[in-house]
Amino acid sequence: MFVLLGCCGNALPGKAQTTTTTAAASPLVIGETFTLESKVLGETRRLNVYLPPGYTESKTERMPVLYMPDGGMNEDFLHMAGLVQVSVGNGTMRPFILVGIANTERRRDMTGPTDVAEDRKIAPRVGGSAAFRRFIRTELMPAVRTRYRTTDETAVVGESLAGLFVVETLLLEPDLFSTYVAIDPSLWWNNRYLAGQSAKLLQNQPSRFAQKSIYLTTSSQGDLEAARQLDAALQASADRTKLRSYYEPLPTETHATIYHPAALRAFRLLFKPPAQK
Repeated sequence: MFVLLGCCGNALPGKAQTTTTTAAASPLVIGETFTLESKVLGETRRLNVYLPPGYTESKTERMPVLYMPDGGMNEDFLHMAGLVQVSVGNGTMRPFILVGIANTERRRDMTGPTDVAEDRKIAPRVGGSAAFRRFIRTELMPAVRTRYRTTDETAVVGESLAGLFVVETLLLEPDLFSTYVAIDPSLWWNNRYLAGQSAKLLQNQPSRFAQKSIYLTTSSQGDLEAARQLDAALQASADRTKLRSYYEPLPTETHATIYHPAALRAFRLLFKPPAQK
């Protein structure tokens, strides 16, 4: 057995003393961060940004933007940035600029109105999703287009309540994003209102859904009944809306484990690079 001894006194006889110099640590930088004063929300919002190497190595290349709620450094930004980095690097995903939106009042921003008393107990304020979309459309997106070289292609990814926000945005304001990724969305909200109204909502102005895509997935703990109802409405409307929809249950995952593997599958499916000629 070896024992390491710490000694504060004299060195051992016959042994020369050595001095060890510890190099100073440097910051480990994986992206950029900035704040935006939102008049719509009446607060300051922090945005975290990951730029793929192809962007930073070029002065002219433009890239699509992937927006993500729950995008704080202590939320889901780090593992999504890592997923984008490795997927772009191994050629299974086209390069995207990743913009993470850090939360202030998550349950306010991610939820629409509700008539269910139990729903309103989850936070002091709920039902703010329309204002959050207005913030994204009128303040965040213009700021991103000003700061970075972007194309017109946009996407959004969210899980749980953020997945609910993704589904609600597709059904109510489909022109906000090009691609929607809803992972284990909280479709139980407002007594499954979105799933129940999805067929009707998809019938209104079907041309607004043309060339849009949605990837929907549920875990073993997700609202499978509501997800199946939503998927059925999406499939039934496909001929009219030209909306590309994909539903892939992942029963081996729980609500806590589904985000990363589901996002990997979605990115490979929806953002696959074009075939080499």
